[in-house]
Amino acid sequence: MNANPIDTLGKKLGDTALTLLIRLYPDVRIATTEQLDAACAAMRVKSRSVVDELLDDARDAPGVAHIAFQTAALTLAHEGIRVLQDARK
Repeated sequence: MNANPIDTLGKKLGDTALTLLIRLYPDVRIATTEQLDAACAAMRVKSRSVVDELLDDARDAPGVAHIAFQTAALTLAHEGIRVLQDARK
């Protein structure tokens, strides 16, 4: 079964963003389940605008689509980190 390209992009972006979240914010290991759920929820909310921006950037400058993808993943990871940091205050 072939996956929709946008679904494949979303899956890869989500996987990359979660990997970055774990690598960039080691305190994720001591977060509660509720805090992790809140971080993921914030990342999901942000994902729509991030994917739209990624697609626009890739369309406008296909030669740097990989940079647009990295930027999108970092933006999502940052959103999750922000929520986790706020929960620790």
